[in-house]
Amino acid sequence: MTQRALPCTIMRGGTSKGLYFSSAVLPSDVQQRDRVLLAAMGSPHSQQIDGMGGGHPLTSKVAIVGPPSRNDADVDYLFLQVVVDKAEVSDGQNCGNLLAGVAQFAVDQGLVNADKHRTSVRIHMVNTRSIAVAHISTPDGQPNYAGDASIDGVPGTAAPVWLDFEDVAGSSCGALFPTGSHMDEINGVEVSCVDNGMPVVVICARDVGKTGLETPDELEADERLKEQLEAIRLTAGERMNLGDVRHKTVPKMCLVSRPVGNGVISTRTFIPHRVHKSIGVLGAASVAAVCAIPGTVTDGIANVDTQIADLDMDIEHPTGYLTVGIGLGRTAGDVDITRTTLLRTARKLMSGEVYIPESCWPLGAQ
Repeated sequence: MTQRALPCTIMRGGTSKGLYFSSAVLPSDVQQRDRVLLAAMGSPHSQQIDGMGGGHPLTSKVAIVGPPSRNDADVDYLFLQVVVDKAEVSDGQNCGNLLAGVAQFAVDQGLVNADKHRTSVRIHMVNTRSIAVAHISTPDGQPNYAGDASIDGVPGTAAPVWLDFEDVAGSSCGALFPTGSHMDEINGVEVSCVDNGMPVVVICARDVGKTGLETPDELEADERLKEQLEAIRLTAGERMNLGDVRHKTVPKMCLVSRPVGNGVISTRTFIPHRVHKSIGVLGAASVAAVCAIPGTVTDGIANVDTQIADLDMDIEHPTGYLTVGIGLGRTAGDVDITRTTLLRTARKLMSGEVYIPESCWPLGAQ
């Protein structure tokens, strides 16, 4: 079997891991591109044994980075979720975790000229047409991965990557609260539907018969719960301007409960059918927005003063905390999100070539 080699870098970004490609090395045709990525990851197969995927949504991700398509950005970043057990590739969401490695990859690829100490890269997140600014360490003009920053869900320490998000509120759904209300009722359950960079349906765990302290494995084993959440998700998707979401990876479903430690709230997040071992970056940003604004399902359980304009919020998840900085603006009795900032880390794991069967993309084809 003849194979075709594609330049590729494997990076851990935040609490996810994925394949990073230069846009120049992939097919321009979307269907052809998706066939290539399915082959590279080994989908559809529950273990992705014939590809680079790890048999879990958190390790079946792709970042495509290329020259900017808008004047206020340094690079374009397209995120693609490769479904593990189906021949599907979705561009319906962002990934703030893989975003943490985009600036370093862009420097390595010569897309961005790094400064001698610290470099800020304006990243156009193509999925939601919004901007994030990544601040990375670049001694002598090269990405540095060593440092003393730690994030829960990842062993050890690494160089900090600060991510500032601009105008992500409503980037997928058109509004921070796309249903027009801070709280709705779906199938007899109160929910808050939010989009602060990631469409999420937030539900009090107690309202679906859970404590919110269950392990991801325990939640994934509860078929009744998963059916209930999926029914809510399908209705919420329509109300959130996402249309029919049966084959989409958004909205995510987040069960919340009172914090166990010193955090703001405790979370268990379905993404949307597997349970996250921690919580996604932009998912945490959306949950933080719900906690920061009165009149949502988190009223009475979130440990937060909603009258403070600038909040650093520790969102609890199964393996620790994710800290989200939220800025609030109040005008005419309404509340807007003016700032979303997060700390992540990233590390380059391998750079080389990934091989796919030539039948997926014949040599000579564009």
